[in-house]
Amino acid sequence: MSDTVVVGLDVGGTSTRATALNLDGVHLGTGRAGGGNPTSHGAEPAAAELLAALRAALADIDPTQVRSGVIGLAGAGRLLADPHGRAAFDRAWADAGLRCPYTVHGDALVAYASGTAAPNGTVLIAGTGAIAAQVHDLRLDRTADGHGWLLGDAGSGFWLGREAVRRLLSGLDRADPPDELGRRVLAELTDSPDVATRPRATAEAVVQAVTRRPPVELARLAPLVVTAAREAEPTALALIRDAAALLADSVTRIRPAGAADPVVLGGGLLTGDTPLADAVRAELTRRWPDAPLQTAGDGAAGAAWLAAHDLPEATDPAALHARMVHPAGGR
Repeated sequence: MSDTVVVGLDVGGTSTRATALNLDGVHLGTGRAGGGNPTSHGAEPAAAELLAALRAALADIDPTQVRSGVIGLAGAGRLLADPHGRAAFDRAWADAGLRCPYTVHGDALVAYASGTAAPNGTVLIAGTGAIAAQVHDLRLDRTADGHGWLLGDAGSGFWLGREAVRRLLSGLDRADPPDELGRRVLAELTDSPDVATRPRATAEAVVQAVTRRPPVELARLAPLVVTAAREAEPTALALIRDAAALLADSVTRIRPAGAADPVVLGGGLLTGDTPLADAVRAELTRRWPDAPLQTAGDGAAGAAWLAAHDLPEATDPAALHARMVHPAGGR
């Protein structure tokens, strides 16, 4: 068994996941902690979660065996440009007993690497937010969207939730009775699907329910749209079609026509068995019929593969990927 060990971390706003593997693909340890994004949590709290995940992953390993590490992080550029934040991560790395170097990459690159070993391709991610990115020589190149709920994230979970509320409000303005999706949204927001004879008052109650909470929480309505679309509810199906077109449009802005390199789909809305995943796959296949579609796998394992990729022992990156990452693959 290989004695070369690498560490990968997938750091998000709600959780931090770490994994230690050797070059035979043996998982030697895993760790999980709270949200570790320094942009949303602050540098020191984020570094504390990073350290907790690392210690759990390295519990049965001599940290001096680890040769390289990669941290995948949304907003990686902001961390790299912040001396205080980078120093906090450096301390956490050292406090875990690690003496090897580590590299910070954007979470989009880690998602891409969890789905394919191809050095060039595209990654499309749709969860609460949405972003598309072009990858060249396993480095992020051009990106499209990912501008946040206020300015972008077209086709994302936030977008689906917001559009579902907009459709409901538009119907209430016309004094139309809500359709099935509208009733479900109304019940979620106001605890009652009953409009009775007061559509204006109902619309005001909906607006108040939305504005009392952080705007990004509209994303919690996305599962209602997905479930209704599975049941062939017309408004939900229309929203899914529109979202798929918007996500594909983001890819079109950065991906050449006729490209045949892979497209990796990531994020909760595109990695499961969802109507949006199916619609996006159909739209991407229509636009790039020769491109293999892959599904993002374990982000921490993808980060670990990136850490191993440039080691002298990694003479066959594709075979190494198959051992270390075990992607879900395309359909």
